[in-house]
Amino acid sequence: MLHVDLDQFIAAVEVLRHPELAGRPVIVGGRGDPTERAVVSTASYEARKFGVGSGMPLRIAARKVPDAVILPVDREAYLEASDTVMAALRAQPGATVQVLGWDEAFLGVVTENPEGYARQVQAAVFARTQLHCSVGIGDTLVRAKVATGFGKPAGVFRLTAENWLDVMGARPTRDLWGVGSKVSGRLAALGITTVAQLAACDPRALVPEFGPKMGPWYASLARGDGASVVDGTPWVARGHSRETTFQQDLTEPAQVDAAVRELAAAVFQDVLAEGRPVIGLTMKVRYAPFVTTTRARKIPETSDSSVILARALDLAAEIDAGRPIRLLGLRAEMPMPDDARTGHTPTRGGW
Repeated sequence: MLHVDLDQFIAAVEVLRHPELAGRPVIVGGRGDPTERAVVSTASYEARKFGVGSGMPLRIAARKVPDAVILPVDREAYLEASDTVMAALRAQPGATVQVLGWDEAFLGVVTENPEGYARQVQAAVFARTQLHCSVGIGDTLVRAKVATGFGKPAGVFRLTAENWLDVMGARPTRDLWGVGSKVSGRLAALGITTVAQLAACDPRALVPEFGPKMGPWYASLARGDGASVVDGTPWVARGHSRETTFQQDLTEPAQVDAAVRELAAAVFQDVLAEGRPVIGLTMKVRYAPFVTTTRARKIPETSDSSVILARALDLAAEIDAGRPIRLLGLRAEMPMPDDARTGHTPTRGGW
């Protein structure tokens, strides 16, 4: 199986739209204004050399690269480019495509020459979009996904059971797909710092720290094990969410009320397009300076916008009075169809 990942996707789309930016440090985030509250959505390789990364406050990124070109996020342009990429992948002979996000997908293929097929995929994507991609080849989804990182940019790399530990064994656990800095820190506290150590440990020893499901799963990740079949079933969203970062903290109840009403209306439109009811709501609140909390409630199944708004306002009533608010978010959960594919969520926004 193959994992296809577009190189610096959002930045690359912007460079296609503005060819004069080729070779320059490009940062995309917010409304393109580093004096406003916003974070980096992506940065070109030229900007990444200075330590700029996704999720970094835009003002800090601007300080790191004073001569960077900072552009606003244009979600519709990226969606359009993504759709074209996925169409190119689906056009490949014998391929089953499992979309992971705007800029990545698994391809299930049967071929005696996976490297040759991967190069064919790269050429097809470039011909349709003028965008470069990297391709990982693996005998499991995990190994294919991790292999892609070794192929960047615009390369091809293969990881299988035979070379997995040779390549990954000495690397820190945070290099695994699905293991971030927090989990790697907890593993380090157990004396596990490398992929090889995690792969060799008794999964039962991880249960007290991570639970009966996640503990064995982390050990499995370290071995590169997991599913070996690409699922082409169309992905179905579990929910829709919207959030707003305010340039000035909300301090008055009337401001919060207006913001919640706007979020509820936007989320309802997203849910309405799905044709499924809402069964739960989650509100995210980020207080100044940077303390984030969430509140979730199950609600009786409904497609009534007034009911959804009322329940959202109920959640808002639990917000700490008098604390300045810099961000509000609202997520609506929906029931899943019986034949829906679950698992990894395409990264098309939301939280």
